[in-house]
Amino acid sequence: MTHVIVVGGGPAGLTAALFAEKNGLEATVFDTDETWMHKAHLFNYPGVGSVDGSAFMETLRTQVDSFGVERKQGVEVASVSDTGDGFDVETDDGELHEGDYVVLATGANRDLAESLGCEFDGDVVDVDVTMETSVEGAYATGAMVRAEEWQAVISAGDGASAALNVLSEEMGEHYHDFDVPADAEQTFGSFGEE
Repeated sequence: MTHVIVVGGGPAGLTAALFAEKNGLEATVFDTDETWMHKAHLFNYPGVGSVDGSAFMETLRTQVDSFGVERKQGVEVASVSDTGDGFDVETDDGELHEGDYVVLATGANRDLAESLGCEFDGDVVDVDVTMETSVEGAYATGAMVRAEEWQAVISAGDGASAALNVLSEEMGEHYHDFDVPADAEQTFGSFGEE
């Protein structure tokens, strides 16, 4: 059983997997490579001057791989079900995977969220600020939770939010993924405290 199963390998899904794995939770990503990023060119992603969407995705995959995320490239998920103490994810070839949490990052395709029983607000999946759906432990990100607000940086932020909430749940307190160089002088106590 893995800690976090991510369905979708665009900016939201890969960011969720990256944050989870980087901070000690095993993550598995199912990526069919149908991301809209292959049709994009980024000029408005902070820290990126200009990059082709496919090149951006390759860089993001390399980064995710470097942290040890298990990436199931080209594997499509057929169903996700709530087991009461986690989730079963079945692939289109009938292989079953178990996880404690699931992050749905399937772009505007909301079919898995609907079959899982997630509540909707109109045409979009209803989530709270942490990206958690009405199904405890299930998160939805990116285009599936927004009407026509589809941007790579928003999706990546949604994935980060989902992963940080999972980490907070696992740690029993608010968790922050905030790195500083080892030799940086700390002028404040705990994060946000003077």
